[in-house]
Amino acid sequence: MIKVTRLDGKTYWINPHQIESMEQNPDLTISLLSGKKIVVRETPEEVIERIIEYRKRLGVLNTEL
Repeated sequence: MIKVTRLDGKTYWINPHQIESMEQNPDLTISLLSGKKIVVRETPEEVIERIIEYRKRLGVLNTEL
């Protein structure tokens, strides 16, 4: 799970494997495979970096190379 912050300041944890897309306009909207949308304070780059770190912790990147 990766941590994101909603616009109201509440911390929220999402499964990065469930992210379908991200759109910034101007806030970042994360669309999940379930159809749910979450608007967060983070930038796309921050979320992508958190996903990479999460996958490194799982050891997933080593098996994908």
